[in-house]
Amino acid sequence: MPTIKSCIIVGALLARPVAMPQSIRTHLIAALRSPLTPIWLVIFLLPFGRASEFGTLLCMLGAIILFVRDRRALTDHAGARLLLWLWAAYFLAALISAPGAVDPARSWNSVAAYLRFAPFGIYVCFAVRRESRLNALCLATGIVVALWALDAWMQALTGYSLGGHAEMQRISGIFGAGNLKLGPVLASLSPFVLWAARRRFGRTGLIAAMLFLLVPILLAGSRAAWVTYGVALLAFFWLEARTPWRFLAWILAACVVFALAMGVAWKTSSRFDARMDRTMVALHDSRHAINYAASGRLDIWRVTARMFAAHPVVGVGVRDFREAYPHYAPPNDHFVTEEACGVGEGACHPHQIVLEVAADTGVIGLLLWLAAVGWALRAWRSVGQDARRRALPVTVALAAMMFPLNTHLAFYSAWWGLLFWWLLALWCAALYADVPDDAPVKLPRVRMRNVADGA
Repeated sequence: MPTIKSCIIVGALLARPVAMPQSIRTHLIAALRSPLTPIWLVIFLLPFGRASEFGTLLCMLGAIILFVRDRRALTDHAGARLLLWLWAAYFLAALISAPGAVDPARSWNSVAAYLRFAPFGIYVCFAVRRESRLNALCLATGIVVALWALDAWMQALTGYSLGGHAEMQRISGIFGAGNLKLGPVLASLSPFVLWAARRRFGRTGLIAAMLFLLVPILLAGSRAAWVTYGVALLAFFWLEARTPWRFLAWILAACVVFALAMGVAWKTSSRFDARMDRTMVALHDSRHAINYAASGRLDIWRVTARMFAAHPVVGVGVRDFREAYPHYAPPNDHFVTEEACGVGEGACHPHQIVLEVAADTGVIGLLLWLAAVGWALRAWRSVGQDARRRALPVTVALAAMMFPLNTHLAFYSAWWGLLFWWLLALWCAALYADVPDDAPVKLPRVRMRNVADGA
């Protein structure tokens, strides 16, 4: 704990004007004034829990300024309208499930929290109306993710990182041993690093970036992250190959590299060795062995099926899975007796996107999500080749994050849901970021200049 004296000294130093080169000061002021800064802050603050909501708040304020300036702004932006349609499906699925929820208060609080994604997404769409701004934001995101991976490398080599000491079975990086999200986040945001490396250093840079991210994702120990990263790599393999035979050659080469990396990690990392020992139990070919290797997922999914059968129309209520779990699980269920999400609760969520939507929001929620996916695919196909090229890193990131043949974090949770909507908002913006860099744009007559107009 810092002493009072040390706090006074630090306060005095912060209060004293700090001399810095004029060029650095100019760039710093420009960055702070940029409408992209609030969007980037959401990613930059992700390792610090709900602190990332600060960026969301700034974006919401920017959206308010936008509509104060122009109440008909949505009529001129197809990307913002697309985002609102997608948000409506996500929100309505949660809203319809709330009245009959197992814990109505919790569901209604969650529904109210989802309102913030609409103004947040609108701000992103209007702030990223130029391709140069889109590229700058993607590059800044890639740099942050690369720094997280570098910190994870440090923890793998020394046992320590900015987030502290590593956990017994996996590295945790800047997220800390009490927040084991390093693997899923690195894997989901890896396309930004790969895109930036390919754009700056060509194919050599792309391969180097792939190898650079591979080790932290492996040692993070999340097998779902391995699948997510694999999906992202397959997309970039195809972009490089362009023909089936070359694509197959890329896959074979990747398999060799992956096997070598697995072998080295298995022999040199006690954490990876412990994780693989648990995974290899699945080869015993019994339900108990497979369930143990899958960290109890089979038990969770069996209870989820019972839950859905009992509440097929609107589900048990958004974010009420943990409350409903003990009512459908056997008395000796591991997630009721030993690994409950809270007192009197069960597993936190189904760990699978389709099962989460089905259990929480029922058939109506599933239909709304399917309609949203269909609408998004229709929009992606209707835009031109240039738009799809612009949106490449975000498209790959979303596809990898939502790949259905995998396990997932909760898309209706506050933290993972925010990352999901950050990507979705940026994707909608990227598809329609076609305003030329030299096009004149009116500036709003408000104190916070240049927000929400993409100038």
